[in-house]
Amino acid sequence: MTQQGAVLQGYNNELVKCIEDLCMQKEELNKQIQQAEEEKNKLQHEIQVLSEKLECVCENLAQKVASRNELDKILAETEAAYMKILDSSRTLLNVLKKEVGSLKHIPELKTTVT
Repeated sequence: MTQQGAVLQGYNNELVKCIEDLCMQKEELNKQIQQAEEEKNKLQHEIQVLSEKLECVCENLAQKVASRNELDKILAETEAAYMKILDSSRTLLNVLKKEVGSLKHIPELKTTVT
């Protein structure tokens, strides 16, 4: 019976060692889980901060695009008005040249060369 007790004691010791190993594995796994949760929380916070920054950048970009579009419209209108002014100036100059040319046909306005 002593031999059976020794065998039983060996089994018991091995069982206790296995249980202790499992407990150590559980503690290590708990540490890893805690680290993973901390990393997850950190990343979620960073995502939130970046999402807020992205929203601000998108709003700012939309305002700038709207301003650029407004400037494009103003420039187009200004260029069109300028082209009308140029055309009117060219027409006025042509009319003026024609009038000056017709004045040269009047005898008293001709300049006499001495």
